[in-house]
Amino acid sequence: MTNLPFPTPATGWAAPGAGAMLEISLGAIAANYRLLNARAGQATCAAVVKADAYGLGAHKVAPVLEQAGAKVFFVAHLEEGIRLRAHVSPTAKIFVLHGPMPGTEQEFTRHALLPVLNSMEQIAGWHAHATQTQQALPAAIQVDTGMSRFGLSEADVAILAATPALLEGIDTRLVMSHLACADTPDNPANAMQRDRLRAMAALLPAAPLALSASSGIFLGPDYHFDLVRPGAALYGLAPNADAPNPLHPTVRLQARIVQRRTIGAGNGVGYGLTWRASGPKRIATLGIGYADGFLRQGANNGGCAWLDSYRLPILGRISMDSTTIDVSDVPESVLDQITHVDMIGPHRSVDDVAHSAGTIGYEVLTALGSRFHRAYLPQVA
Repeated sequence: MTNLPFPTPATGWAAPGAGAMLEISLGAIAANYRLLNARAGQATCAAVVKADAYGLGAHKVAPVLEQAGAKVFFVAHLEEGIRLRAHVSPTAKIFVLHGPMPGTEQEFTRHALLPVLNSMEQIAGWHAHATQTQQALPAAIQVDTGMSRFGLSEADVAILAATPALLEGIDTRLVMSHLACADTPDNPANAMQRDRLRAMAALLPAAPLALSASSGIFLGPDYHFDLVRPGAALYGLAPNADAPNPLHPTVRLQARIVQRRTIGAGNGVGYGLTWRASGPKRIATLGIGYADGFLRQGANNGGCAWLDSYRLPILGRISMDSTTIDVSDVPESVLDQITHVDMIGPHRSVDDVAHSAGTIGYEVLTALGSRFHRAYLPQVA
């Protein structure tokens, strides 16, 4: 999808005391939810807001997603669920993916959270809690269809099928699993996991089924089942690296120019002096570094910033609080008029930054630090 423009402050830098500013478009996040919901067809489209909504602020993001139509949310940890409960309506369903750790079952019911039961031990703990409270308690059951990460094994499911009493008092609201290779559509593991989910679910209490997260939604209706649970796609990350990204970008990261200088041939830049000028160069030092989540490896493989149509290569190593770029191609008159450059923006997506750092967009997004001035934009510009 064509990058949607983010408004640039009309008069200089919007946060004089900050080294960088992160603009987050809540409107773009809502638009992505609506796009994914449409793709999901008849399936319920949930919203994953774990890791503080992938680093963008669940307290801001979750209410917007609920307004856009989300009625079901997923987080990873109990504490995340407790915090989220204050920012969504009482009727919103919140599933906790890691399930109840021993002794925490009462906290789930106190805060109206739904555990995802991943093991026989968690099932036993939830069963005991239901017995103690003398009521049927809702939960999801996760099965391991091939990723070997979370969920019940086929042997566990066989035990439950042979001993239904183990599930007494558990109101099974969802049977779910997770695709390992959804971002590679032709991988035969996808169909294998889909078929295994059907087979394992047939041995458990009848309940809606869920398999697909962000990339899985784009595998088509045969993978949607009754519920899909996008996370990264809500925040604009590409569901498939080999296809055009249909999603709206949701963040723009701008870094302040702290200092400019001219250096001569042979001068080195940064720790280790790993980059040396081949001739006279004009360089700028930015107030952003790896302590802000702008990964140290981001200087590799084409790492750069942008100023309008000017590409500004990163020079040398990224430091804790600073990054140095080459501004030699930018007219001095233009540099005199600006205070900041784009690290993530119209010319360079989160996925592009991740590629330079040898990682994935998920890590870049969730690593974005707390020192940025954050500006939440209410609608897509």
